[in-house]
Amino acid sequence: MIAINKLTVSFGGFTLFDNLQFNVGDKDRIGLTGKNGAGKSTMLKVICGIQPPTSGSVTIPKGYRIGYLPQHMTYGDTKTVFEEAETAFAELKNLQAEVDRLNEELATRTDYESDDYMDFLTRLSEKTERLSLVGADNYKAEIELTLKGLGFERTDFTRETREFSGGWRMRIELAKILLSHPDIILLDEPTNHLDIESIQWLEDFLKDYSGAVVVISHDRAFLDNVTTRTIEIVLGKIYDYKANYSKYLILRQERFEQQMNAYRNQQKMIEDTEKFIERFRYKATKSVQVQSRIKQLEKLERIQVDDFDKSALNIKFPPAPHSGVITVRGKHVSKAFGDHTVLNDVDFEIERGEKVAFVGRNGEGKTTMARMIMRELEYKGEIVLGHAVKIGYFAQNQADLLNPEDTVFDTVDRVAVGDIRTKIRDILGAFMFSGEDIDKKVGVLSGGERTRLAMIRLLLEPVNLLILDEPTNHLDIRSKEILKQAIKDFNGTVIVVSHDREFLDGLVNKMYEFRGGKMKLHIGGIYDFLRERKMESLKELEAMRRQDSKPAKTAPAPTPKVEEKPAKAPVQTLSYEQKKELDRKINKLSKAVKEAEDNIAKTEAELKSVEQQLNNCSDNNKALELSNRHAELSTLLENYMTVWTEKQEELETLQN
Repeated sequence: MIAINKLTVSFGGFTLFDNLQFNVGDKDRIGLTGKNGAGKSTMLKVICGIQPPTSGSVTIPKGYRIGYLPQHMTYGDTKTVFEEAETAFAELKNLQAEVDRLNEELATRTDYESDDYMDFLTRLSEKTERLSLVGADNYKAEIELTLKGLGFERTDFTRETREFSGGWRMRIELAKILLSHPDIILLDEPTNHLDIESIQWLEDFLKDYSGAVVVISHDRAFLDNVTTRTIEIVLGKIYDYKANYSKYLILRQERFEQQMNAYRNQQKMIEDTEKFIERFRYKATKSVQVQSRIKQLEKLERIQVDDFDKSALNIKFPPAPHSGVITVRGKHVSKAFGDHTVLNDVDFEIERGEKVAFVGRNGEGKTTMARMIMRELEYKGEIVLGHAVKIGYFAQNQADLLNPEDTVFDTVDRVAVGDIRTKIRDILGAFMFSGEDIDKKVGVLSGGERTRLAMIRLLLEPVNLLILDEPTNHLDIRSKEILKQAIKDFNGTVIVVSHDREFLDGLVNKMYEFRGGKMKLHIGGIYDFLRERKMESLKELEAMRRQDSKPAKTAPAPTPKVEEKPAKAPVQTLSYEQKKELDRKINKLSKAVKEAEDNIAKTEAELKSVEQQLNNCSDNNKALELSNRHAELSTLLENYMTVWTEKQEELETLQN
């Protein structure tokens, strides 16, 4: 267990943390939240020992191993992807080398009766047992599973890491941390560089992890799925709840309302008491009562209401100028970078007023398509913008394109024209830049502050097509919710490239999935898409299993005569006993399939019932109980589906 004791951190007279105290248990799943600049990343650095506290201490058990993924890092790796991931097993490889050395020595020793020989055997046995426990036999398979889970293909394993972008190299670092199995994993915005499928894989990994997890994330769905405890840093203090993020918000609001009611009642009592004292202060007949009331006020413990930080973005996009019915249409569009084909002969159409998401794994062409629509990249085929379409574009690296030497005010002033220049300070204020903030240089701003500043450009001129490429990466949860509402209120067309499920939920009802060089249209919400995609993934997995189970073809191809044999000929040669055994197996598998189908139907019905109860539940404890049951049922349903798929496949094989 890690203990944070009376922790204070100050910078140049500004106190970031003030006398904080909390513990991190061995199995905790903690979401560390708070607005940008609250000190979340600093807290992780303090726990790691990278940032020393001004006062207080962090107590860590001896031998306790910490795995830390920072939000930004520099890379000096020169190995292949697989070799770099393999460095997580340096201790195991050293142990393997030691066991090999001891075995070689064992072969040369002849002092079988000596005490030293028995000690040697004990030492060899202990190291061999430890080697078996840490998984010496399957660590390469574990590396492969982890890399594939984080989005790498087998063909990537032998590529040098320097060939990959910063986001993909961040995934390699994350893989190394997960593979090293530390006692606690500290992750600072791990989902920023992951696609939806990789995020879901990471969620499953962290939920089942044997150690503790502390994660900073602005992905609400990720926090809800992984964490069971929330610590929010607000104005130098912490608020600690045994609940995931969504339940924490409800509990915090309830506590705030209770405090406000108690505070108002106490203030009313204080006001009445002070009026009594003032009214009868100089009346001798009331002197005893007056003195009693004065002492009562002096002893009164004043109720304080938590000072929650309510600062937030105030975004409203200008009304969209009128445009044609078709906003953008693509016909036979293809794009390749050298020998690598990203998009191959795709068609798409987006109409006026639609809010569309581009989703899919990283590297499948989402940002490429956005840039092609912007005419920033050449391509084959045809992309046509509709009548009077005017685009506002927020690039994925928009915040990084700002001049670090410009001030916040100058950054906006350089692009503002006309009457809007008289409202620059008001616009900056709406984006939480006020007072001395507007004179800060861009180079000292946090990632979230740069994102907010870059987004202001979209408000300076009316457009009717917004293309937003990962606009939420550095925004806190509250700011994302306000941006989401502003996009929903916008009366123009919107294309959003995003992996943030909570942000997309309720915002878009049409999606183009980029996969295998194609754009596949999905109608419905993001969670409808994910449910559909999961079923597709299972089908693909089963197809891969069937392919892998086929024997390798090492013999020459069969002659035409063999190929012309009827497919059922082998069945006709079965003996009576063999046929009887085959029928018995088919009946058994048929019952297993029917049982799995019944279990699936029953579990789906109970899941629906639990979801309805959750929607109508106002009791926090009951809601937590229902939520846990929902998670259990979801896992159970997935297991039943797997059983059904396996049994159905076996049944079809025997029947054919």
